[in-house]
Amino acid sequence: MRPELVQASELLRRNTPEAAAQAIELLQNTVYSFSMKICGHREDAEDIMQDVLFRSLGHLTRFPDPAALIAWLYTVTKNRCRRVRRPRSGASARTLSLDELIPTDAELNRLLSDRSDSPEHRAMDAEQHNLLHQTVLQLPPKLRVVLVLHDMEELSTEQVAQILGLQTGTVSVRLHRARLTLRKEMNRILKGEASPPADKRDPSFRNRQKPKQTRSANCRELFATLSEYLDGRVTPATCEQIEAHMNGCPNCVAFLNDLRDSIHRCRSMKVPCDPAIASRLRTMLTQEYLRMLSTSPGASTVSR
Repeated sequence: MRPELVQASELLRRNTPEAAAQAIELLQNTVYSFSMKICGHREDAEDIMQDVLFRSLGHLTRFPDPAALIAWLYTVTKNRCRRVRRPRSGASARTLSLDELIPTDAELNRLLSDRSDSPEHRAMDAEQHNLLHQTVLQLPPKLRVVLVLHDMEELSTEQVAQILGLQTGTVSVRLHRARLTLRKEMNRILKGEASPPADKRDPSFRNRQKPKQTRSANCRELFATLSEYLDGRVTPATCEQIEAHMNGCPNCVAFLNDLRDSIHRCRSMKVPCDPAIASRLRTMLTQEYLRMLSTSPGASTVSR
């Protein structure tokens, strides 16, 4: 759970103009950033930010805790994004299988030789930041929304499941596929490789020689549980098995570290709104919110 949303919930309970303005600024940032990561168009994200927050003003003080406010806010924003989202050229509708996402021997050798634990290895420059955002937007929609909610908005698996109306197991599977797909595609872009065909019916896809893979059965089994392991969602026994395998498999260690770095980059990605637009909207929202508090202190029914 993002700390700024917990702070916004606490500020709203103070019922002062200063606290209201601060809370609305935090909510603005959240709604705009989430909308941009899902839709990718500034005009759409600005419209969604305004629409969602104006619709939310009458409900903001009615939630018993930050978790309830967060679930409602993201659900409303997600539904609004779905209605306005424009088709994106190059976006994939196909979800890659785990076999397609397993790294090749050449990729693992590169990871072993290139791996650096310095802070610079994890840092993104402005160009990579933009590439990451564009790569996220190319993910299949059902994977994209899970990745954004979990790794960028820092919601728990249970919260993501609640917002999307899914089982937690389904969220975990989609999150792992999304992480692996994003990592694979980012590495391809940074290496300057051509994009593979999006459709298996493409002759170049069918005739393409598969890269060499010599993963052991233990490596392949580990590969399917990496996200659960990184998120601390495996049993102690499974954790011991994974760590025992890692002690003797530098390839899996290198890949796990690379996946961890990819997740870190997602969590550090920010998409700020234009300050002038945000300031004007915040002034209007705060004035309307305070007017509603003074004229209608009774709660209206919260709905989605």
